[in-house]
Amino acid sequence: MGVQTLPADCSQEDILAVLEADGAVIVANLINADQVRQMVDQVTPYIDQTPMGRDDFSGRHTQRTGALVARTPACHELILHPSILSCAKRFLEPFTEKILLHLTQTIHINPGNPAQPLHRDRLAWGTHIPKNIEPQFNTIWALTDFTRENGATRCVPGSHKWDWQQRAEADQIVQAEMSAGSVFIYTGSVLHSGGENRSDKARMGLNLTYTLGWLRQEENQYLSCPPHIARTLDPDLQDLLGYTQGNYALGYYSDPEAQHSESDILPPERVLGRMPTKGSSLASTTDDSVDFASIEQI
Repeated sequence: MGVQTLPADCSQEDILAVLEADGAVIVANLINADQVRQMVDQVTPYIDQTPMGRDDFSGRHTQRTGALVARTPACHELILHPSILSCAKRFLEPFTEKILLHLTQTIHINPGNPAQPLHRDRLAWGTHIPKNIEPQFNTIWALTDFTRENGATRCVPGSHKWDWQQRAEADQIVQAEMSAGSVFIYTGSVLHSGGENRSDKARMGLNLTYTLGWLRQEENQYLSCPPHIARTLDPDLQDLLGYTQGNYALGYYSDPEAQHSESDILPPERVLGRMPTKGSSLASTTDDSVDFASIEQI
């Protein structure tokens, strides 16, 4: 059994159904060659300056380059891709009011890098999140063809439903072979890893992942994309970075330099020169408009 591949015109229901069954799916050729080339052209100068990984997990012959929202405008379109973003929201919405951009990173696996150990991305938070809560919706966009020889992502379909102590047998591990412009979608609970690059060329993937609005992001987006850069972005992208409140009182800030302020409880949008949509933040509501019954009392 390999990773199922769906056509670019598949429905949200198709993607989510395969994710539910297998924990991973490929959507073929979702972006065109010009979009791939633009992303590669913009990120390559940064990859060239990125050191190799410091251990076997990050890859001693692998370069992982982040801060892509600030560095590569071409990735904005992929982060906000309607098919992907709508699926991410539907997949995560049982557990959150809003979702966040968790990670932006190109993974450049150079020749000679062995296969990464199989792992579950959700363990970035340890084992503290109950197993019935899925914290992530993850994507790896192929910026080169992904083949068995050059390190196509390894995956164990169905392992998102296993006991966490269960180990994969060799015949259960498959690779997400796909053409450049395709995207590998996988959950935070499925076993996966980078593959061994036995070819003479690097394999480049773009890892864009989404998480629950009440969890800490793996990539600190406020430092990777600080306000003076974030204020130039699409509001939807600003919100995904975290420049909005997750729900009542979650994510507000106080201006440390203000001498006088109408409030010390400010919505994050304010630092970008915009106001939140009505009812989306503590600062934009009155006591009469807040549904306090929905807020758990501690």
